[in-house]
Amino acid sequence: MASLFDPLQVGSLRLHNRIVMAPLTRNRAPGGIPTPMMAQYYAQRANAGLLISEGTAISAQGQGYSDVPGLYGSEQLDGWKQVTHAVHEHKGRIFVQLWHVGRVSHVDLQPNGMRPVAPSPIAAKTRTYIVKNGVGGFAPTSEPRELDADEIPGIVHEFRHAARHAVTTASFDGVEVHAANGYLLDQFLKTGANQRRDDYGGPIENRARLLLEVMRAVAGEVGGGRTGVRISPVTPANDIDDENPQALFEYVVRELAPLGLAYIHVIEGATGGPREIPDRPFDYVALRTAYRDAGGKGAWMVNNGYDKVMAEQALAQGADLVAFGKAFIANPDLVDRMHRDAPLNPPDKTTFFGGGAKGYIDYPAFA
Repeated sequence: MASLFDPLQVGSLRLHNRIVMAPLTRNRAPGGIPTPMMAQYYAQRANAGLLISEGTAISAQGQGYSDVPGLYGSEQLDGWKQVTHAVHEHKGRIFVQLWHVGRVSHVDLQPNGMRPVAPSPIAAKTRTYIVKNGVGGFAPTSEPRELDADEIPGIVHEFRHAARHAVTTASFDGVEVHAANGYLLDQFLKTGANQRRDDYGGPIENRARLLLEVMRAVAGEVGGGRTGVRISPVTPANDIDDENPQALFEYVVRELAPLGLAYIHVIEGATGGPREIPDRPFDYVALRTAYRDAGGKGAWMVNNGYDKVMAEQALAQGADLVAFGKAFIANPDLVDRMHRDAPLNPPDKTTFFGGGAKGYIDYPAFA
């Protein structure tokens, strides 16, 4: 039986173990530029088989929160070079998560105070994080405008462009396309946010069109073996829902199968919440089966609320990788602690978003 500590070939990379650090927004990149402190943060956690960076905006329009990093400026790329160098110095592997938030934004965060964009002009009943005068806080998202059809190819180009520079300029080992948690690509997928009547709305095939165009463009640019995708079939995060998620996501993974992706990253249940949602049942085994039956060879990564025992059970039941989030915030040496069955540090939730070193790079390793 596979162990969490067994190596694994994932796309183009050989990973030291099957433990993944999930993307974790920490709001510590003023001006969207990664800092030396961020390099230290990721290097501390490089014992994971794979690190996936916090969500990183592909464009100024894709920004949705204060002090989250970007990939669209030279200073941002230079900042990320420090991070990837530090991780590689510690023999780690790191993918960057490519992010466009769509409607989950605020006019104060958009270029020239423009409205955020979305598949349809439907506001998300959620909040975003804004820093003003050095003080961070949460504010309701702004009402979005509908993307014109002739703007959509530009979104695809921005994903491709960001992927290329992530790998060739910033030296990431690969990229993960963020198509989960109610952000732009997830908004196009799901009926609760997409009420378009053109080729990007209506039937499942149309609503999945943008994600599939992005995935083909990114995999074509950097190689399928250096490309992953994150999906969240039933999460209610950021006010998102779909009338038939099983059919939708089985279609999506079947269409992704021919791309030779490194992995499919699946959030099970509500992001950061319950794994089972009574009014949103979903068959994750059937989802994986649909992918495998369509010829998909990528690693199957599971995520949401896992501990060591659950993770080992997931591997026994067919998963290849297990992603951990909050546990990595408070335990930079999580892999070692799991290997030794050592106790875990509890996370300080007051330092999750924004701030400095406290609650970021000062958690102790196991003695």
